[in-house]
Amino acid sequence: MTRITLLISFILVATNQLTAQTEQPIIKTDSLKEVIISSTRIDLPFKENSRTINIMSSEAIKRSAAVTVSEVLQQIAGVDVRRRGTGGSQADLFIRGGGFDQTLLLIDGIKMDDAQTGHHTLNAALPLEIIKRIEVIKGPAARVFGQNAFTGAINIVTKSNVDNSVSANLETGSFGQLNGSITAGSKLENSSHLIHIGKMTSEGYRNNTDYDNTNLFLKSVFNKNKQAIEMITTFSERKFGAENFYTTNPTFNEYEETQNSLVAFTTTFKSNNLKIQPRIYWKRNQDIFLLKRFEPEFFRNIHISNKIGAEANASYTSTIGITGFGIDLSQTYLRSNNLGQHNRFMATAFLEHRFQLANNRLDITPGVAMTYFSDFKFNAFPGVDIGFDITNNLKAYGNIGFTYRIPTYTDLYYTDPRTNGNADLEPEEAFAQEIGIKYNDLKFRASLSVFNRDAQNLIDYVRPNTIEEIFTATNIAEVNTKGLEVDVAYKFKINNFNQTFAFGYSYLEDDILEQNEELSRYALNTLKHHYTTRLSTQLLKNLSQSIIYKYAERTTGQTYNVWDASIMLQLKQVELSVTASNIFDADYIESGFTPMPPSNVLFGMRYTFK
Repeated sequence: MTRITLLISFILVATNQLTAQTEQPIIKTDSLKEVIISSTRIDLPFKENSRTINIMSSEAIKRSAAVTVSEVLQQIAGVDVRRRGTGGSQADLFIRGGGFDQTLLLIDGIKMDDAQTGHHTLNAALPLEIIKRIEVIKGPAARVFGQNAFTGAINIVTKSNVDNSVSANLETGSFGQLNGSITAGSKLENSSHLIHIGKMTSEGYRNNTDYDNTNLFLKSVFNKNKQAIEMITTFSERKFGAENFYTTNPTFNEYEETQNSLVAFTTTFKSNNLKIQPRIYWKRNQDIFLLKRFEPEFFRNIHISNKIGAEANASYTSTIGITGFGIDLSQTYLRSNNLGQHNRFMATAFLEHRFQLANNRLDITPGVAMTYFSDFKFNAFPGVDIGFDITNNLKAYGNIGFTYRIPTYTDLYYTDPRTNGNADLEPEEAFAQEIGIKYNDLKFRASLSVFNRDAQNLIDYVRPNTIEEIFTATNIAEVNTKGLEVDVAYKFKINNFNQTFAFGYSYLEDDILEQNEELSRYALNTLKHHYTTRLSTQLLKNLSQSIIYKYAERTTGQTYNVWDASIMLQLKQVELSVTASNIFDADYIESGFTPMPPSNVLFGMRYTFK
């Protein structure tokens, strides 16, 4: 703790000597009013959307004191990211108390769901350097995105404005952390390209928590002057010690390797009233798990899943409003030594229409998604969003909808000495409602929402009594979830420099019938109270700093407070940074049996060639 304080103080003092040499302030005005939410068929400005949506812009991400997407998402109230270690090695994603299989992750609108297990959702998360913004859509989103968006969806939007530049980043710090990356942009006459190559390594903060992660990303736009075609290619490989991820046996030294990749091609056809966006994509995930790292023959799982998809989304504007429609076809292949070999075909048709009444102050958007699964037959998810503009900046809204999730292959077929899948599982179903009010102008943004979700057949791993050691996948009869969320951000100036104060709070109450904490593996560890605060300031010309506070109280009674901070100094083409995590050395666990790291620090330097 003392060393971190001294290092931060040193940078503050040194900056007073360097300010005269610097040129441009690095905090920019970032208005969410102009952001177009484009992850759906009907493109709408942020302020006109009649749902609860949180946006983390690239500027906010840069000042979040976060190194990975998992750490960024933890700063959004109502989003519960339960990490098992650092460096993005593995983290489970929850929204509004749902399970880790119930949140859909998208990259530029491309669905990154994995039929094997939701444990791999965040394997597809991208490096922060190439992210333009992160959109978090809360509440039932099945009618917009399909069955995996049971409690919400997260869309990672990558950068599109490419300049001719190259930046190199190097970071080092506690636990032998060594991170390096190169990000390059090339803007040509008829094409543009954005490429990122990155490596993150660490010796680990305790026994068997080392990791070696590789990230590759390429985004290209071809034929820009005629019919532009966008290509996205991503590859993420993670090799990490998985100490106590799934067991408490200190002799096992669990180990895991994952690979996640995506190749997608998208284009857009536009006329006066019609927009059509077809896409084809291939997503692959590979997972190798060893119960004993140094005895691979003792217990080893190998899973490989492939998803090949084609979709077309469209919108048509007429005198009665905007109609959105689309179709999504996909074929999934799973090969596993534990789960077996399985194929699944899925077809989803989407239809929605946005009516505007009362001089465009009232908007009503009913819609439905209709899905056919080759192994779970036909299902439909209707819903409606309603919004009313009280003033130019103040909007009341509400939405209701049905949502649905079929079991993963892990739910259905997984077996190990303490776990049994259940091939007779029924799909999860829920009916959700939400009302809210939000205000948005250039300086101040605030929202308040209350929600309720009545679910049936939620899947949990349970055992009949404390003597029985085997947990079996089971449909819970009924679960009621209700809560409220508050989100506020205020921008102001000191000495003509931009400052931002933001906080969020969520309260969640789960009424899980006939459940006992000792008999349930997942369902009883939701965030009851979740409070986050971020203060990003700039007091000197090229020095900015942020401090982030997170408070969590889980339904098990566990509470913890975590403080993070960062300082960034811009010296022409060089950017220096110090990021301190868990600066007050909180002792806490986010998931399972894995204690999170103690106080640690990361030093960084980025150089941009132009």
